[in-house]
Amino acid sequence: MGTGAMSWNIRFGRLIARAFAGGAGFTFGYCLLSPNDNIINSSGPVRFGRAAFSVASIVVDYKFSIYFKQIPTDLCEVEKLWSDVHHRSACKLLQLCTRNKGVFVKVGQHIGAMDYLLPPEYTQTLRILHNQAPSSSLSDVNKVIKQDLNCDKDELFAEFGDTPIGAASLAQVYKARLKNGEVVAVKVQHLTVRAHSYVDIKTMEVLVKIAAWIFPDFKLLWLAEEMKKNLPQELDFIQEGHNAEKMSEIMKTYKWLKIPKIYWDLSSLRVLTMEFCDGGLVNDLDYMKHNKISTIEVGTKLGNLFSEMIFIHGNLHCDPHPGNILVRKDKKGNLELCLLDHGLYANLSDELRYNYSNLWLSILSSSVDGIKQYSKALGVEELYGIFAAMVTARSWETVSSPEGVARKKLTDKESNDLRKKIGEYVVEISEVLDRIPRPMIMIMKTNDLLRGIEHALGTQKTMISFTTMSKFCVTAVYNEKIKQCESKFCRMKINMFKHWTILKIQLYEVYLRFSYVVHYTMGYKNINY
Repeated sequence: MGTGAMSWNIRFGRLIARAFAGGAGFTFGYCLLSPNDNIINSSGPVRFGRAAFSVASIVVDYKFSIYFKQIPTDLCEVEKLWSDVHHRSACKLLQLCTRNKGVFVKVGQHIGAMDYLLPPEYTQTLRILHNQAPSSSLSDVNKVIKQDLNCDKDELFAEFGDTPIGAASLAQVYKARLKNGEVVAVKVQHLTVRAHSYVDIKTMEVLVKIAAWIFPDFKLLWLAEEMKKNLPQELDFIQEGHNAEKMSEIMKTYKWLKIPKIYWDLSSLRVLTMEFCDGGLVNDLDYMKHNKISTIEVGTKLGNLFSEMIFIHGNLHCDPHPGNILVRKDKKGNLELCLLDHGLYANLSDELRYNYSNLWLSILSSSVDGIKQYSKALGVEELYGIFAAMVTARSWETVSSPEGVARKKLTDKESNDLRKKIGEYVVEISEVLDRIPRPMIMIMKTNDLLRGIEHALGTQKTMISFTTMSKFCVTAVYNEKIKQCESKFCRMKINMFKHWTILKIQLYEVYLRFSYVVHYTMGYKNINY
């Protein structure tokens, strides 16, 4: 063994020993001093100790199962070796998140949605955290309400549910009735989340830096930066209320969109009282069928809503998982979407929106030169192929083909090949995420969540979804060009081109809808419409 390798082994061994010793000593000492098991389990030192143990254990597993071991020559054995280590590591992270709760569950949920970066062993294992959020006792809920609003819940509400109607990593929601009879939803932060958040964020930041030092090829610091920036926003319910009101004002022309109004006199940093909205989850096909709601109409409206957020206003709701979008019919029998949980928004600059719009127009027209140009503008140069695949969740072969993503149907083979390539290109993917503007990471997370909804609705990768996006991309690009005009004639000319381009897209949409009706009537129900 060479001197360099021996030196590395010694350094690595010392690092792991320190991680175990530090975590063990810190945790053991605190346990001896504390008389209360609940205090022990929720204390900062114990939470740090668990995290240190988990990360050290994962690092040891990868180093000794992969990097310090003779890799088999058989490709199937290699894939199984990697898959087994990924799965063991994901299970350790899952256990850490469920035991530390709070911020750790939130980060675990975020990791579980990172299909564009992580192998399926991670995303599939950690995705269950969306359905296993921690819960607080009613007494803890009342403590938070009393501390923030200076009254017991029974003094403020005529009725207050015994069990939450929704639970998440940072808070849970109760149905209640005001003294005047109005029905409201009350979102209450878990009692200890805010107190633990600073230590938890610092813990994750330290561990991410250690992991980045051990695995220098993996660019991981962006993950710590995102946590530090986003978590304080999500813990500030006053800011969430303002976000909801801002989005309601921005989207006021969408009469089919419902955003709950805020009751400010019953809201605080950790308590948010809002209008109660009922309905079915956006991925509940049985509810839609029973209430005669069109999945195509739901998918189209969802596409309109988030395309306008991204391409036109640059104010993006970053957590559109199915629990945050309800569907229902209003009093007139028209479809209505209810958008909930406005804790996290991304603000997109004009430059970012312009480049991202042009990137999508290049993708939709299969322009490789355009993809290269606007990938470079977004901070990615030679990795443009991987970036385009991450943005579209399609293979580069499909993106660059004459048919392109809009016309070439997604097959099971392409999906399986993509999942396999994530493991092969994880270093390059992490490099892309390190280079792109930070708001792009939130756009990609949002896109992944929306793709999951589209898949549940059966509207994914349809031509209508792409034509909807095209209209908003065209609008964003031409609006930016209009800003550069110095004369009224220039503005009129560009406006004319904009409306003519959008009209052509709309006429194509009419053709697609007509083709769908004809094919459906004739019995060809599996059309990629």
